Amino acid sequence: MAAVSALAVYSVLFSSSVQSAGRAASSNYVQYCSGCHGLDGRGAGANSGIPDFRNFVGAFASDDCGRTYVLHVPGVVNTSLGNAEMAALINYLMRTWGGTSLSADFVEFTAAEVQTRRAYYVPDVVSLRRQIVERLQANGIATAPYPWP
Repeated sequence: MAAVSALAVYSVLFSSSVQSAGRAASSNYVQYCSGCHGLDGRGAGANSGIPDFRNFVGAFASDDCGRTYVLHVPGVVNTSLGNAEMAALINYLMRTWGGTSLSADFVEFTAAEVQTRRAYYVPDVVSLRRQIVERLQANGIATAPYPWP
């Protein structure tokens, strides 16, 4: 009987933690990203330097350097989120706004990947973005307008 009760408690707790992980990612988006990118992922306009996520952000997940880039933008760098929370947030962002830019074989970010990529030294995130965008566009992949050369 005790084993059944323990299993029932575990099931409830596991189910709750899975559900709260999803809420945590969306809540973390609201707290750490929406101030600039908006609740709808629209960004702040083509001349703002805060790009539109909708149907564009997924392209960065298909590019090795793009995966590093998304972990070095100011809003990500300046959070206190742990690696697992950040992986969940980036995956939420990709699945919510990647749209047509997110490849069918999208590989989710993991806590281990986030930890590794956060440790990379990125001296100029705008320059890194420029290099990635040039490569993506050369392959016919659209990216959001961005004002900085």
